[in-house]
Amino acid sequence: MPFSEAELSYLATQGHGRLATVGPSGEPQNRPVSFVLDTDTGTIDIGGPNLAASRKFRNVEAHPEVSLVVDDFAPPGSTNSPFRGRGVEIRGRAEALRDQAPPNPYFSGELIRIHPARVVAWNLDPDVPGVHARDVATDAD
Repeated sequence: MPFSEAELSYLATQGHGRLATVGPSGEPQNRPVSFVLDTDTGTIDIGGPNLAASRKFRNVEAHPEVSLVVDDFAPPGSTNSPFRGRGVEIRGRAEALRDQAPPNPYFSGELIRIHPARVVAWNLDPDVPGVHARDVATDAD
């Protein structure tokens, strides 16, 4: 599993993030997306309505390098400092998949599946504040 317990707990409470992909001329594209964490495989599935028609889907088909940022601010009354930024960045290789079971009934049958290679997390555990980064073993390792 590429994620720590704190990262899993945090990602389970979130449903939206920002996906950065590489465009046809090498330019970055960053888009808001909905995602589902697959705890069995340790991958992130991104879906949407008519996803195959989107630039992000075409970008992933051509350039599989991606980054997904999921972040927010700690709410008032939390054990973390209220309003302190916290989040997870997942860098890795993505697949543009067709004919998949959609993660919810409003999405089409295409997915972008992220295989994490590096995870950067910040301020998820109030007892261990700050930024923590690590490389993740991949299938090719």
